[in-house]
Amino acid sequence: MRTRGKLLLITLLLSPLAQASSEAAWQQNDKNMQQSCLKASGLKTAKVVGKPIQYDDSVGFDALLLEGRYPQKHMKNQVGRELCLYQRQSGKAFVSEADHLRAVK
Repeated sequence: MRTRGKLLLITLLLSPLAQASSEAAWQQNDKNMQQSCLKASGLKTAKVVGKPIQYDDSVGFDALLLEGRYPQKHMKNQVGRELCLYQRQSGKAFVSEADHLRAVK
């Protein structure tokens, strides 16, 4: 009886480690990332370019490239890019100019 109790306790303690994220959870994360990054962007008509780069949980961030048009008058509606870093745990997005990552067509 004691062995059975110990086995049950060990199983309960280890069960959270065995849970993996479902496909639906990953899709929801992608949707949240896109919404947060587009909201944080300073570009007009910003859109996602390419696919997200997903880092492992020890980093906790994903990266997404955005493209749109600079709203500043002196930029004359020029096409621009921003790199968005999305912190999965907090849901916060951080953007920075990234025109040099990829040549603008």
